[in-house]
Formats: sequence, C-alpha cells, structure tokens
Amino acid sequence: KDLHLPVAVPEVPSAARHEFPADWSIKTRLLFMSSQPFTWAEHLKAQEEAQGFAQHCRATETNLPESIQEPKLSTELRCAFQQSLVYWLHPSLPWLQLFPRIGADRKLAGKASPWSQDEALQQVLMSDWSVSFTSLYNLLKAKLCPYFYVCTYQFTVLFRAAGLAGSDVITAVISPTTRGLREAMRNEGIEFSLPLVEESRTRKQKNSEVNLETEIANSLEVGNIMEDGEEPAPSDDDDDESFSWLEEMGVQDKVKKPDAISIKLRKEKHEVQMDHKPESLAFVKGTNTFTLLNFLINCKSLVAVAGPQAGLPPTLLSPVAFRGGTMQTLKARSINAKARVHLAYEDIFSLEIVGPVMPHSLHSLTTLLKSAQRGAFSAVLYTHEPTAVFNTNPDKASPSFSKETICKDLPTCGLHLKTLDQLSQCPTLGKSSIRFLEMKDYAYTWKS
Repeated sequence: KDLHLPVAVPEVPSAARHEFPADWSIKTRLLFMSSQPFTWAEHLKAQEEAQGFAQHCRATETNLPESIQEPKLSTELRCAFQQSLVYWLHPSLPWLQLFPRIGADRKLAGKASPWSQDEALQQVLMSDWSVSFTSLYNLLKAKLCPYFYVCTYQFTVLFRAAGLAGSDVITAVISPTTRGLREAMRNEGIEFSLPLVEESRTRKQKNSEVNLETEIANSLEVGNIMEDGEEPAPSDDDDDESFSWLEEMGVQDKVKKPDAISIKLRKEKHEVQMDHKPESLAFVKGTNTFTLLNFLINCKSLVAVAGPQAGLPPTLLSPVAFRGGTMQTLKARSINAKARVHLAYEDIFSLEIVGPVMPHSLHSLTTLLKSAQRGAFSAVLYTHEPTAVFNTNPDKASPSFSKETICKDLPTCGLHLKTLDQLSQCPTLGKSSIRFLEMKDYAYTWKS
C-alpha cells in the first residue's frame, strides 16, 4: 500500500531540472523508492554513527562523486547519511511525541504530564523554554543558525535568517493566525502584513478595474447608438430624493440606519472568516521579529490551559545546536517489496524516513540518494499541512541579491553550500508543497 502514490497527486509534473525548489513545509514522512537497493542505509557501524554525529556538529561538508559503484562499502556515504538525519529539539520529553503539535491532543491523551496541575513546574519549563528560544534567535541574528520553527498547539512560526528565501533581513512567518492573535500583535506594536489577503485584494481590484473598463466601453457604445431624443434611465444616485417618500409617509425616523457597531461587526466578520485558514498567514520582518520574540515569550495563549497539552511549552525545531536543545535523529528503515509491472513482478526497494523532516534534511538526503541510487529514484512526501503555506513568497518587493553575497554572509550556519544556495532562492511553490519528487538521469521533476 505504501508503495502506491496518493490519489491526490496532480497529473502534470514540472519540467525536468537539476534542482528542485526549496520546500519550507515540515514533512512528517518521506518514502523513497528505487530499482537499486538501499542496503547501504542499514546497520551503520558504531564508528560510522559517531563520525556522522561529529560531522554534523562540525558542519563538515561531504561532496560525494556523481555515482558510487558500491554504496554499501562507502563509509563516506554512510557517515553523511547519519549526518543528514540529525536535528535539534526543545523541550525533550522522551515519553511524548513533540511534533506535530497542531491536532496532537489524541496522541498525547493519557500520557503522564506532571506539570499540568503544578504551576511552579510550568514556570520552570517556560523559563527554560524562553532561554532556548532566545538562544536560537541570537544564533539566527549572528547567521550561525539558518532558520528554526516554533510549533505551538495552535500555530507554527518559521524564523529565517537574513539571506534566506530571497530576503536581506530576518523574517518570520506565522500560520495559521486568528483575529485575536493578530489584534494582540498589533497592540504590542508588531508591524506585519497578510500577504495572501493583500494578493487576493489586488487580484479582485484588477478584476473590478477590468470589469469597469468593459462597462464604460459598453455604455459608450450604447450611448452612441441611442437616438438624440431618447431620455436616459432615471438615476438613484441621490439617496435623499430616492427616500423622500419615507418622509412623506412620516416614517423616516423608524428606519434603522447602520450604526458604527454594525459596520465594525461587518468588517470583523471578514477578518474572522480567514481565521485558521492558509490565507491568515502573517509576515513579520526586520526588527519587528525581535518584538515578536518578546511577544511570544510573554504570550499567555502560547500554551494550552486545558487538555493533554496543558502547560507544555511549544516545540522548538532547529537544524543546528542551541542552548537547551537535544540532539535527535530521524528514524530510517529500508523495506524491500515486489511491485507488479505489466505482467511480471519486479523488485522495488524503498527507504522510509519518519520526521520532522526540515527543508535542509530533504535537500541533503536527496543529494546523497542522487549518488547512491545512480541518479534515479522517486519519493512520496507527506507534509504537515499547516506548514505548506510557508512556501508563499511574502516579500515580493525585497531586492534580489547574488549567490556570492549569500554564501559570503552565511558561511558558518551549518548547512552545505548547495543546500544554502537552494534555501536562499525566493519561494515559488505558493500555498502548496512538493508531494512527489522524481529523479531520472540526474534531473528532477516534481508534483505539488
């Protein structure tokens, strides 16, 4: 069953390219498939595992040849594989699965949570969390961390360093948001935009302008056809004249005029309608991201007050080490199966990676597979849906800059230069994310 593609995958793939676009969503699972076995990814020796961890901590770049003849015998490949599975997490509570957090109540129900009724313990956890969060932001500001995620039980925030996603300043995207959260952010003086709402408004405006031009053109044509003696249709522009009959009947005072409250409610209805939807994505940039940091540290609604997640601080996910962060590894296992091709059964090999798979991990894993599987493999990608909207390009006005500048500015952020190059590009996937990725003859096609 796992080896079949999801039904929702679109029919039309992209044009073949040597690189796929950056996907800023978090994946919960990857399923790679190939006609070549994945035995090289199994049973790593203690020395290879240790070397992989050391390479990760030292941000060692591994540049593999285009094709590895005997992947199972390549220590360099196996160490690099271990290196690409590492990520950092806070808080770390081994008996709880701390990602995803949105919609995780059922999975966390019944698990021990001694802090849920203990206010002093909650304060200790939040104090510790604030130190870790601030540490990550400082690393980001110093360009020693490329990006990180803050996963709350209601929304997710992605902080990106200056130089990534086509922006020359630190940026943060928050999704999904509610009217209450946006109002609280405004009250704290955080300047933010709602790029998808603005984009929709601009589109509607352009459409209405086009419709207006058509109407004017049509009315001019009608005007030319009308005979000189013909009277135009009566206009009801003058509201006072239109409603003068009410005055004649003496009931004008009984007609309820729209008051300020009902006008406000009408506006608020539109704001509330986009709550919890991708369109509610909020974009913060520059120094406002520091104000956002302080706002989130002091925000009461950041932590659930009831239910299985009560008193549990948000999950911090990072590609690099930070104060209070715990090193974790993605789970990997290879599966061998038979697949029916035409009238015969053929061996199909698969490698399953269970997440949270962040953008840099997806890129480094595909780079390794390119060499190990001789430029031919496919992958089904399972997205944590609330994060798919992070692929929106929120800052279209931001100046573009050369790759040389990016690499010069972010040399020590812990990412491979090719991964850094991919993540520095402006996002192009919009509200969707990559669902299926295929490589043939060292060229990628993908479906979103």
